[in-house]
Amino acid sequence: MQDNFPNIINYDGQAIYLGCIFNAEESTYYFDELLNKIEWRNETVVMFGKEITTKRKVAFYADQGIKYTYASKTKTGLQWNETLLAIKHVIESFTKVSYNACLLNLYHDGTESMGWHSDDEKEIVPNSSIASLSFGAARKFSFKHKSAKETISVLLENGSLLEMKGSIQKNWLHAMPKTSKVNTPRINLTFRQMIIAC
Repeated sequence: MQDNFPNIINYDGQAIYLGCIFNAEESTYYFDELLNKIEWRNETVVMFGKEITTKRKVAFYADQGIKYTYASKTKTGLQWNETLLAIKHVIESFTKVSYNACLLNLYHDGTESMGWHSDDEKEIVPNSSIASLSFGAARKFSFKHKSAKETISVLLENGSLLEMKGSIQKNWLHAMPKTSKVNTPRINLTFRQMIIAC
């Protein structure tokens, strides 16, 4: 199904923006379900040797036994709930990929952001699909090529899906910049393929 949508970065990986796969009513329903039924926690990260707590909240859900280490912290996957499984089923029908984990982020407004990074941790299957689903406020999402420094941005709308795959994590950074124009929350879900330890 992604064949009908262009690769917005054009080279060194794929970023397929499928647009809104949920309508406004469905998006409002899932936003409220996720806001109230996910076990949100403030993120703690280590920056310049100091541990800080971000306003942004996170949660990590996954198949049993899956762990994920990033920003010097290890998360053990929580058990899937019915809402996440329903969303995962829809996402998999679009990407034709099976996912075994999901990292969720809750941004309360435009002052909360995500700096430049790649999702290239050792627990993630190399070159695998990462499906990024957005509910709530529309936010700009940017890519920057690691060597060419070219930047490309896309507006991630309420109920929209962006699939990143191939060598994109090797060659590109991505970020969600701050903005003073957004004063409402956004929930982002990134469905992932994690390596299962023997």
